Amino acid sequence: MESEAKGRNRARTQETILAAARQLLAEQGFPAWGVNAIARAAGCDKQLIYRYFGGVDGLAAAIGEEMTAWLDTALAPRPDAPSSASYADLMARLATEYLEALRANRLAQRILAWEVAEDAPLPQSFATARDKAITAWIHRERGNLMPREGVDGTAANAVLIAGVQHLVLAGAASGRFSGLRLNSDRAWERIRTAVEAIALAAYR
Repeated sequence: MESEAKGRNRARTQETILAAARQLLAEQGFPAWGVNAIARAAGCDKQLIYRYFGGVDGLAAAIGEEMTAWLDTALAPRPDAPSSASYADLMARLATEYLEALRANRLAQRILAWEVAEDAPLPQSFATARDKAITAWIHRERGNLMPREGVDGTAANAVLIAGVQHLVLAGAASGRFSGLRLNSDRAWERIRTAVEAIALAAYR
C-alpha cells in the first residue's frame, strides 16, 4: 500500500510539473522557460524536476511526445469524412486541418515560434518530432496515392505547411499579414479556402 501511495504521489507530482511547464510555455514563451521558473509555477523543489525529468531537456521530450499525440489526434480522419480521391485531395485535407488545429493550440504556436527564432537543439527537437508526425500521417493516409509526374511532392509539401504555419503565427502575433486582417472567422475561412485551392492546384 505504501509503495502504491508513493507511486501515485510521484505521478501527481510529474503531472503537476508538466502542467506548469506547459502553461508557462504557452503564456510566456521560451525566454521564461527554465528549471527555476517551472519549479515556482509548479510549487515544488527544482530538484524534483531533475529527479523525474532530468531537467528541461527531459521536460521538452515529454511535451514533444504529447504534441506528437495531439497532432495525430488533430489530423485523424473523421468517421464521416470521405476517402481522399487523389494526392491533391489528401494534401488539401492535411493543410486545412493542420491550419485549424494549429490555430486552436497556443502551446503549439509558442513551440513553433521558438523553432523559427532559434536554431538550437531544444527547439529543433520539437521540429523533428512534428515533422516525423506529419510524414507518418502522409505515409499512412496516402495508400497508393501519389502526386502527378513532374511535381516535387516533398518541396510542395514544405511550402504548403510553411505557409500555414507562418499565417497562424502572424495571426497570433499581429493579427494581420500582407494586408489581410486575421482577426475574424471570416478572414480565416478565406485563408482556408485559399489554402485548399492552392493545394489542389499544386498537386493536380
